[in-house]
Amino acid sequence: MALKTTFVVQTFVIKRKRLVPGDREVAPTESGALKKAEAMSGRLPGTAALKVVADDETGELESATILGQFGEVPDDFAESLTGG
Repeated sequence: MALKTTFVVQTFVIKRKRLVPGDREVAPTESGALKKAEAMSGRLPGTAALKVVADDETGELESATILGQFGEVPDDFAESLTGG
């Protein structure tokens, strides 16, 4: 089992007066994800920088960690990452 770490910026947009997940963008490093999320939050309602660890062969999620949140992020976002 080979684990692969990916850094992702998750955007959030307003649809039908609700805050919902928008696009995701991959970043090369942890600091890159944080910088990109912070920069993008200036033109979007909210963003979050994530560290995602998954099995490279099966794609099974091992863990997802929020590195930083900027602007508005849904209250249940952290729970949704852990399947709670």
